[in-house]
Amino acid sequence: MSEIRIDRVVPEAALPGGEFLIRGENLGGRTRPEVRFGDARGAVVVGSGSLVIARVPEALSYGDMVISREGANSAPYHCAIGMQIADSLHPVANPACDEEGNIYTTFSGSRGQKTAVSVYKIDLNCDCRPFASEIMNATGLAFDRDGVLHVSSRNEGVIYQVTERGEISTLVEGMGIATGLVFDREGNLYVGDRSGTVFKINRQRNVFVFATLEPSMAAYHLAFGPDGYLYVSGPTTSSYDSIQRVAPNGEAEVFFRGLGRPQGLAFDGDGNLYCAASHAGRRGVVRISPEGEAQHFLSGHGIVGLCLLPSRAMAVATNNSIFRVDVDIARP
Repeated sequence: MSEIRIDRVVPEAALPGGEFLIRGENLGGRTRPEVRFGDARGAVVVGSGSLVIARVPEALSYGDMVISREGANSAPYHCAIGMQIADSLHPVANPACDEEGNIYTTFSGSRGQKTAVSVYKIDLNCDCRPFASEIMNATGLAFDRDGVLHVSSRNEGVIYQVTERGEISTLVEGMGIATGLVFDREGNLYVGDRSGTVFKINRQRNVFVFATLEPSMAAYHLAFGPDGYLYVSGPTTSSYDSIQRVAPNGEAEVFFRGLGRPQGLAFDGDGNLYCAASHAGRRGVVRISPEGEAQHFLSGHGIVGLCLLPSRAMAVATNNSIFRVDVDIARP
């Protein structure tokens, strides 16, 4: 039998349940190929001579991808596969990461639901422990340059500050349906009120209306680009949503259009923007270059947010779990 050869795999990464599109030579034939990720077998969705679509198994797997058929194996092909590091959560936006690499996420709950724990901390050993309580519908998370965690409550319209010890205080009230949070280089905080406003709060706690946008049915997710512009995503009733780019003077324009349910955003050190969304019918994380070219970067379901870690990995939040994916990407 001719050599089984894997030439190209897209996307670059996947969570369990996500799919890889594999192109090569002699991948399939009269017998259906078998695709293994380490010791775990993936489900073959499509199998032909030059194309295989394989679903990553839910079982924890270590090792590279290998395609087998009729007793022959391909050479191993490295794929980045997410490892679940916490579950039984309820994130609705990006997780946050401190300078040491600890990850923070929420148990947000349904509107008006008071949960036992509002924010969890996942340390470098993947131990997930309660960090803050008594915040109703904790939504957005962001660290300031002093290492203080800020948390938005979409139910109360309040932005809270949480110290390293989990002590909570109120920064500002009256932020509407407060969702996404982000700081700029000068230390100003921006708050996305999903009903149509992005607020700016300076270090003296003065509040300004920074921009007015189309309301979102779920949330505004915010990230600052290397160009100093604010990037905003927010699902609407459209199936062809956009990411807005807001200039320092508050004027908004469309940066990219064509996403399904765009949510959490993050930039890497090369200026690429990552967005939890579907694109061209494929769900997961989309990478958009500074020139506006989009690629499916990570395959997965139920993804609501992400953040880049100091270790060059990516933390990906689904609607009930946090995954770590070793993607070798530098933070800004």
